Amino acid sequence: MQAAAQSVDSHPAASRFSGKYLTFSLADEAYGIPVLKVREIITMLHITMVPQMPPYVKGVINLRGKVIPVIDLRTKLGLPAIEIRETNCIVVVQLSVPGGDTKHVGLIVDAVEEVANVAAEDIEPAPDFGGAVEVEYLLGMAKIKGQVKSLLDIEKVIAAEEIRPLAESAIG
Repeated sequence: MQAAAQSVDSHPAASRFSGKYLTFSLADEAYGIPVLKVREIITMLHITMVPQMPPYVKGVINLRGKVIPVIDLRTKLGLPAIEIRETNCIVVVQLSVPGGDTKHVGLIVDAVEEVANVAAEDIEPAPDFGGAVEVEYLLGMAKIKGQVKSLLDIEKVIAAEEIRPLAESAIG
């Protein structure tokens, strides 16, 4: 029990990050995003390509009459790219943009695992790699059922300045 108390003390923000996370896999690694950011999970749909987008933007989908940009989370995180298969799925997240508006963005993941309740004592700070590697997009590392899962700050992974042009190009 004392180790858990030290973990929380060494990472005081851990209690702020505790809660429910949707966990999913990418390149045989496990990740989680706060469930409150998740709008829905859908099977792969036809993605319409949009010219002159960054490589991680696969295009847009029509979700019940609403055009939503779709991002390949593997490519965005610098993981090895694979051919998108029907077994992949799209996690639609709601992100805040400047001005208090919200936008929906689809994230292609390899597979959804579960919704896990992560306690503060199960969250460790993101490892410090020195200045060489940016980890600002990580909320922390969660220990869930004997496995370490990277908890993503999806707002930082998909930076606000990237969201507005994606949404505008999808509509315009």
